[in-house]
Amino acid sequence: MDLLRVVIMGPAGTPYHDGLFFFDIYFPPQYPNIPPLVNYRSGGLRLNPNLYACGKVCLSLLNTWAGSGCEKWNPSNSTMLQVLVSIQALVLNAKPYFNEPGYANSANTPGGEKRSLTYNEDTFLLSCRTMLYSLRNPPKHFEDFVAGHFRKHGRNVLVACKAYLDGAQVGCLAGNGVQDVDEGDKSCSLKFKTSLKRLFEELLMEFTVKGADCSKFLSEKAKQSAASATTSRGPPADTTLRL
Repeated sequence: MDLLRVVIMGPAGTPYHDGLFFFDIYFPPQYPNIPPLVNYRSGGLRLNPNLYACGKVCLSLLNTWAGSGCEKWNPSNSTMLQVLVSIQALVLNAKPYFNEPGYANSANTPGGEKRSLTYNEDTFLLSCRTMLYSLRNPPKHFEDFVAGHFRKHGRNVLVACKAYLDGAQVGCLAGNGVQDVDEGDKSCSLKFKTSLKRLFEELLMEFTVKGADCSKFLSEKAKQSAASATTSRGPPADTTLRL
């Protein structure tokens, strides 16, 4: 086997939660003396400093980034499983902003944490767009898997979207619930909320088509539409007969 396609589910507690991220892997003839070649199926979106829009995966273990010692590929003990675990745990993490070279030093500082929260907002929007891309353009032979995944997890994504629109911190989803993971003001930006509202409607439509449990959100949408229609018509005309 020299070609492999892998899908990683975004971990809970990160802006990648419930998303699907596909990677195409090529094992060259020299493997394992050299690392495998890994390409991220990005859909033209860059949602992590280590995952380029062109598909490049920037990781010391793959020799695509600087590193030393055990960070680099070792033919004696490095494995494909180690690569995948590194991507899921070290790349798709809770604060990907600090993956960017030069930004790690600002971790745990007020300015750095503020920029990290903003980056997480943008990342979640890109993750939602990646969900839509995967739903509309599923990789070959993964069509049923993608549909089944979002049939099962679509409701959780919508619950998270609603929580974020109400001001919860992006990435605070833990299992089926929502909780803050840091102290302080976690109200999301207006720009983020405006973009997320549009994506929410697209996700709701796609998840509904795939059979996800969206009844609560469809009912809320119907009530809002009815209320808007009543408001647009204005108050009923006064038909009282006056003599």
